[in-house]
Amino acid sequence: MPYLRFKGFDEGFLRENAQQFIDGFARVAEVPREKVKIELLPVIQITATPLSLEIFMFPREQGKHDFIAATMATLLTHFGIQDVHIFFIPLSPRLYYKEGQHLKHISWLPGYEIDAN
Repeated sequence: MPYLRFKGFDEGFLRENAQQFIDGFARVAEVPREKVKIELLPVIQITATPLSLEIFMFPREQGKHDFIAATMATLLTHFGIQDVHIFFIPLSPRLYYKEGQHLKHISWLPGYEIDAN
C-alpha cells in the first residue's frame, strides 16, 4: 500500500522501469519505498480507451495529489508515453483490512491514528 495500477501498458516496460516509478512516487508522496506496490492490469479494449494509472492510496491534501500526478506524468513523458489518464482512488484506514482488522495506525503517515471504534 499504496498501489500503482497501470492499465494498458507493456509488461516489459513496467518491469524494466518499476523502480523509477517506485522511487519517484515514494519521494513525492513521502511513503517508504518498500510500501509502494506496482501492478499491471490487462485490458481488453471494447472501445478506444487511453492508458491509465490508478493510484490507490490514503488521501492527502489536494496539492500533494497534484504533485504526485505531475511527477508520474513527467516520468511517463520521459519514457515517451503521453496522454495517460492518472486518477486517485482514495482509501480509508477504517475500510482497509489486514488479517480481518481495519488499520488503526500507519507508522509512516502522521495523522492516521484512529480509535478502535
